[in-house]
Amino acid sequence: MNLLSISNLAKIGREKPLFTEVTFGLNEGDKAALIGRNGCGKSTLLNCIAGVLQPDDGQVVINKSAGVSFLPQNPVFNPEDTIRDHIFKSESPKLAVIRKYEEICTKLGSIASTDSSSSAGSAGTGKAAESSGEIQQKYEKLNKQMEDRDLWNYESQISSILTTLGITDMNRKMSELSGGMIKKVALAQVLVEDTKLLLLDEPTNHLDITTISWLQDYLRTTDRSVLMVTHDRYFLDSVCNNIYELARAKVKLYQGNYSTYLEKKQIEAEIEENTDRRIESVLRVERDWLMRGPCARGTKAKARIQRDMQLINREKFAKDKGFAFEVAGRRLGGKILELDKICKNFPKGFASAKDGATSPVLRDFSYIFSKGEKIGIFGDNGTGKSTLLNIITGKIPPDSGTIVKGENTFFGYYEQNPVFKDTSLTALEYIKEAAEYISMNNGKTLSAAQFLEEFGFEGKIQHSPLSSLSGGEKKRLLLVRLLISNPNFLILDEPTNDFDIFTMNILEQFLTGYKGCLLVISHDRYFMDKVADTLFILEEDGSVSGFVGKCSEYLEYRKEKAKEAERAEKSAEERKRRIEAAQPSTKTDSNDSQNSSTAASQPAQKKKLTFKEQKEFEALEKDIESLEARKTELESLMSGTDTDFSKIGEISKEYQELSATLEQKYARWEELAI
Repeated sequence: MNLLSISNLAKIGREKPLFTEVTFGLNEGDKAALIGRNGCGKSTLLNCIAGVLQPDDGQVVINKSAGVSFLPQNPVFNPEDTIRDHIFKSESPKLAVIRKYEEICTKLGSIASTDSSSSAGSAGTGKAAESSGEIQQKYEKLNKQMEDRDLWNYESQISSILTTLGITDMNRKMSELSGGMIKKVALAQVLVEDTKLLLLDEPTNHLDITTISWLQDYLRTTDRSVLMVTHDRYFLDSVCNNIYELARAKVKLYQGNYSTYLEKKQIEAEIEENTDRRIESVLRVERDWLMRGPCARGTKAKARIQRDMQLINREKFAKDKGFAFEVAGRRLGGKILELDKICKNFPKGFASAKDGATSPVLRDFSYIFSKGEKIGIFGDNGTGKSTLLNIITGKIPPDSGTIVKGENTFFGYYEQNPVFKDTSLTALEYIKEAAEYISMNNGKTLSAAQFLEEFGFEGKIQHSPLSSLSGGEKKRLLLVRLLISNPNFLILDEPTNDFDIFTMNILEQFLTGYKGCLLVISHDRYFMDKVADTLFILEEDGSVSGFVGKCSEYLEYRKEKAKEAERAEKSAEERKRRIEAAQPSTKTDSNDSQNSSTAASQPAQKKKLTFKEQKEFEALEKDIESLEARKTELESLMSGTDTDFSKIGEISKEYQELSATLEQKYARWEELAI
């Protein structure tokens, strides 16, 4: 079934058309992505499809029976709304019934607590009983609607989504939430709606990696159709079966996932380049003919001149620049940065902030940085990733502990939400404040204007005031200025938000060859895999552990650990069940207590062990006890704050081998215990 049809859509931008003659459609179950350079009009196109913006030409037709849910790049909300108000602000009939049902349940709970507290008195009971009766009638009516429309399963799906996204307190106001939590609530609102078409603009921005991994699996397996704008390459590869590229104001379809798109683009570029070369070869002859001033009065001559002019004025093949650079390095000293027992506490939730209750965000974190280290910071939203960066750079003080920075250490700090002091400056003036000319490692020197061009700031935009730039353009400009300041210790907080894939490729190439220290937070797993080889893992209790390896390797390790814990739990339950089954019955019969007592004293239900088996059984108990103690010790080493990263790999290997040995010994112990 066709859900979306777009015909000849067009929209004019600041200087030129953003897109023209855009025509495509989505069928039920399609998973498509819209990709392109920053500023090419992807979000504008998505907003036109969602009906938020009016196109200058063309039309959008959405199947009425399908319904559409739209997640904008920057969610709009009423600060005074609760999370429940925001999520259930939908015209969906199903959600309306569920919302009313939850409200009635809340009222019934309130009445029950009021009645119990005032049960000693009887004043006003008639009026209270009438009010309670009316609410009870509404409850029964809504309960019947829930049953008739089979909404119990739908409600459980909603609860599952909210729980997975970490949304538990539905009464918190939107104004109290962090940026990451606002994004989760907006995402939840879209996912719980009873629609068949999802339009998602940068759905992974501000989400932690765990949530992104869950969302990726959800979108890949759902029956709903998806059209999204995202630059997360793992996400694109896993979810999408169609890629729409917006370039040169046109939209072109590439069937397949992102990897297939890259292969097709490579083949396409080679064909275009070869075609362009052949045309230029033909034009060399034709230009000579034109230079001789042919008589254009004949029909054939006119047609030939017209054809030549079309070839000369054609849209020529433009190969991606593939800009890569290395600025001249600033020397690092022997002492770079030393953190000793850093602690930081924040108020524990908004409700308890008044009574002074706090919870640790960082607890006794110590680390000595070495030359060339590239460390990624991993943790769920709210675990203190940005707080750690702000403490290191002196933006906020720690509650306790010391920070010692080397004399030659020069920080370059890319903040998640940049603030420009003077927005009247043009983009070029802003860069010139840092450097008029930039010296590269290959000996070349680029002017500030040339350097900006390499990052996609071409033409009039260089002379546009900062106030007129989009959020993505401002962040890209901040990155350019940061890199040319030549820091030897780069600290990047979510540098990939709002960047197109072209810009991320440039940044990845730079960071791969970067000689200084790097500390980076990013939700983009592909980016993290490329630039970081060690991870700081921020736990919920404020401790910081380490993992030597890539981000994707850590996610796999965590999945395996969760499976091992699940297997161990099942094994323990099974072992307990078998032991209980092996125990003699303790029940006594009132008429035959002597026989019952005799039966209980007999080990008839358990086979008699041989002398050798008895010795093995006793040895197993000692082995299991010692192995479990070692396992606890290894877990402590892997999650401790003073982890020696050079030994993490060995510890992890020993932990896996020990777990396998324990499983074998548990199985043999159970066999002998029965």
